[in-house]
Amino acid sequence: MRGSDQQQAPLFSYISLEQRVPPEHPLRTIRQMVDTALAGLGERFEALYAETGRPSIAPERLLRALLLQILYTIRSERLLMEQLDYNLLFRWFVGLTLDEAVWDPTTFTKNRDRLLAGEIAHAFFAQVLAQARAYHLLSNAHFTVDGTLLEAWASLKSFKPKTDAPAAPPDDPGNPSVDFRGEKRTNATHASTTDPDARLYKKAAGQQAKLGYLGHVLMENRNGLIVNTRLTQATGTAEREAAVEMVDELPGQYQVTVGGDKAYDTQAFVQDLRALDATPHVAQNTTGRASAIDGRTTRHAGYAVSQRKRKRVEEIFGWKKTVGLLRKVRHRGLKVVGWIFTFTAAAYNLVRLGKLAEAG
Repeated sequence: MRGSDQQQAPLFSYISLEQRVPPEHPLRTIRQMVDTALAGLGERFEALYAETGRPSIAPERLLRALLLQILYTIRSERLLMEQLDYNLLFRWFVGLTLDEAVWDPTTFTKNRDRLLAGEIAHAFFAQVLAQARAYHLLSNAHFTVDGTLLEAWASLKSFKPKTDAPAAPPDDPGNPSVDFRGEKRTNATHASTTDPDARLYKKAAGQQAKLGYLGHVLMENRNGLIVNTRLTQATGTAEREAAVEMVDELPGQYQVTVGGDKAYDTQAFVQDLRALDATPHVAQNTTGRASAIDGRTTRHAGYAVSQRKRKRVEEIFGWKKTVGLLRKVRHRGLKVVGWIFTFTAAAYNLVRLGKLAEAG
């Protein structure tokens, strides 16, 4: 018998959101880990809000929504609110019922900015890392460090001289014509008017210079999880300086090895690592000079293992830039971009932990 194409909606629904999400959906495992991490941040949340006044967006819901934005590559808060309005999976993950209204995008953004003051991203990242440590998924001895360029949300046209000399009126206020020929522009004499914390930087000779930041991660070699992050201004020595800081913050008294690419093969960096009781397993750079890594290190089998494992750090940056929307950051300022960079690292760890849980 032919079914009827009835357009009238039922008055009540007897199927909950929990029933609509398949038991094997990967977000179920991530949701359990996220709830465990958020449960450990209750005191931090209490310190950020007043005891009286109108209730704000629950910080737990706000962070779950931000995680969805990263995991599903949603490019703006406005589109995220639109998805939350009709996507049942998103509503279940955040904790909204079918009848609850979705927040205004500007209200959501202002409530998100409140979490910057409490270093919530670092605390959430630490809670996720503690779960990985509890399941013995982290290596205590073998690590890899690397950095990448994150393009700032600023145009090269905003990179102007720091002097207060009056400029000629633009021919087009929205998109003025700018001629850079014959003008020497450096970070010492110029700065971006859009994002003053961004720096002009190029990764190698002959490549295009861009306004951006440098993001750094320290990865453990056993399962490729991130154990520490840094975001710095783009300078020629920032990668090595951030690496030394992150290695110095490693817990415990273990003898560790630290892998890296050829950019870390300098005498100063190798000496700094050895002063921290860490063995540098960086790739040898013999282009026109002698390497700081000699046969005392390369003759061990562990050096070759570190050279194979260190390439996995590129998977982290690839995921962050494609899925996590960090190829060109959508925020301005060192503090805000650093908060997003660390929170995206926590999202990457949650995805890795979910896959490790599926694999048993």
